[in-house]
Amino acid sequence: MTTFEPPYTVPAEGFEKKSGETAIMRHFKFADKLLSRPDNLSTLWDLYVTGNKLGGDNPFLGTRRIENGEAKEYVWQTHEEVRARVENFGKGMMKLGLTRQQVLGIYSVNRPEWTIAEQASYRQAFILVALYDTLGAEAIEYIVNQTDMEYIVASADKLKNITQLKDRLPTIKHVIIMDNNVDSIEKEHAEQVGLLVHTFDQVEAIGSEIDEESALPSADDIATICYTSGTTGVPKGAVLTQANCVAAIHGVAAVGEIGTFAQVTSSDCYISFLPLSHVFEKVAIGLHIFRGASIGYYQGDTTKLLDDIAELKPTVFCAVPRLFNRIYDKVLSGVKAKGGLSSYLFFKAFNAKKANLNKTVHHRLWDRLVFSQIRSKLGGRIRFILSGSAPISPDVMDFMRICFSAQVYEGYGQTENFCGGCMTLTDDNTSGVVGIPFPCSEIKLVDVADMEYLTSDQPNPRGEICIRGHSVMHEYYKAPDKTAETLDADGWLHTGDIGVLDQAGRLIIIDRLKNIFKLSQGEYVAPEKIEGVYQKHELVSQAFIYGNSLQSSLVAVVVPDKDNFDRWAKDRADGQDIYRSDAVKAELLKTLVEFGKQNDLKGFEQMRAIHLSSEEFSIENDLLTPTFKLKREAAYKTYSKEIDDMYSALSNGRNFN
Repeated sequence: MTTFEPPYTVPAEGFEKKSGETAIMRHFKFADKLLSRPDNLSTLWDLYVTGNKLGGDNPFLGTRRIENGEAKEYVWQTHEEVRARVENFGKGMMKLGLTRQQVLGIYSVNRPEWTIAEQASYRQAFILVALYDTLGAEAIEYIVNQTDMEYIVASADKLKNITQLKDRLPTIKHVIIMDNNVDSIEKEHAEQVGLLVHTFDQVEAIGSEIDEESALPSADDIATICYTSGTTGVPKGAVLTQANCVAAIHGVAAVGEIGTFAQVTSSDCYISFLPLSHVFEKVAIGLHIFRGASIGYYQGDTTKLLDDIAELKPTVFCAVPRLFNRIYDKVLSGVKAKGGLSSYLFFKAFNAKKANLNKTVHHRLWDRLVFSQIRSKLGGRIRFILSGSAPISPDVMDFMRICFSAQVYEGYGQTENFCGGCMTLTDDNTSGVVGIPFPCSEIKLVDVADMEYLTSDQPNPRGEICIRGHSVMHEYYKAPDKTAETLDADGWLHTGDIGVLDQAGRLIIIDRLKNIFKLSQGEYVAPEKIEGVYQKHELVSQAFIYGNSLQSSLVAVVVPDKDNFDRWAKDRADGQDIYRSDAVKAELLKTLVEFGKQNDLKGFEQMRAIHLSSEEFSIENDLLTPTFKLKREAAYKTYSKEIDDMYSALSNGRNFN
């Protein structure tokens, strides 16, 4: 077991601490200088070539063979075979007219052609821009037109969508279909609207006939523009250079080498199913490519993911809390359903391992006797697990460590810094923390006075998390006003997250600036907007909407309008206190949800449970600021029991409290 002593973050030397800020903090093993790149490797293509040499004739990219509609074994292409395809595809695209620092779109779920096109883009210094369905047609239109996109690599099922949008996408000229079989009618329709349709193989064949080599990419070339849907308005494109991306990938590799994170080697196998349009998966894939490891792709259907994992038997598993929560619920419900001796043994083993979790995730007896079947659900070979995208419940973290006998890490980052934020440490099983800075990044906290988060707070400083370093984007594409809101003159990325540094120097996320938070399924919620809708209803005086990244739904504390509510509730209370009556709360919840629909609240913006309070929020009871704004942290503390009860009731199938 590796043992590191706190503090895990240390002040960077040579910087004067500013008033209203913490010192600039760095990883305790990389305090002297921020890492930027490995020696003599400055581009993503350099990382690829390094991994290609390590991998050699070993399996690299794998997909499942399909026979009569049934998925069979994984079929592999070697590192050397893929290298030829990457180089041929890049040359073929240049022959079609795509030039350096011109945009290449990719529109598909994860598959080998995605990775081949991506690495070809890095080699030829194309600018990669991913499109994905959850953005919606309007966002796709915006991205394509903003980047003047002329070329899209897409799976066959996306051709119809591109064709239908063509009148709104005037710049698109070429569509390269990843599949060899293109529906003749769909191809004809595409050509009728002015699209030139090619297959992936055709482009590779064109490139294979070209001998001359083009100039290599540079560190300052733009590698990708990653669009984030954000919370309101049009998507923003984070401009990330090859150097930005190399810094984050090298940072993960470096902490693996020194032992504060798991080390990936050429013998590892990774399951790729998280969207490659997002930076979390890009960094994970990039690390495994750099280390010469193998990558197996899921079938494209998340309902078949566990079957793919069982067949692939990966050694590394990266996922988001929502999936871990599903595994957690499924395993525990199965254990409880069995009951008897089986259930008794499971909980005896679970509690024995949990009591010793601060020392090890392994147990010689229980791992073999009780947890081997659970471990087999992820293939049985998992060495470590990484959770990202949203906070994960401490209970679920402990569950994964115990049941899969693996290190479980949690990462924190944004599109804007190519995931290069923070990561937890090896053998530190402390719950609720997101770890310490990447070696390529430094962090500081800055006062948020109007929310009463101060770096002078005791016992630990609190404030907005700011990140600076080699992985931070240069700008939002063609959006200088948005860039200025996010990046300051000194290069600090203002994340909008509120954090606290604990005694060991680990970062904990506690709130969100501007009161915007993410639910467990990834949806962003602006509670003030929702409260504004509900408070327009005649039965509502005040409302406090609550949710967090560990929950999939919202709950509410409502202060009814006394006069209107008393009259409305009297006949519905069945003789009970109108503020305690289940019938009243159920009817009011139904009424307000319908009102929310009429006012265009989305499903995830609607409250799912309600608590009624007869006491108004006021300055006197410390729930309102002097300017009559709701003090959210104070409101949460006041109603924490009621909030916990509501979520407990929801989990038991009730929808009111």
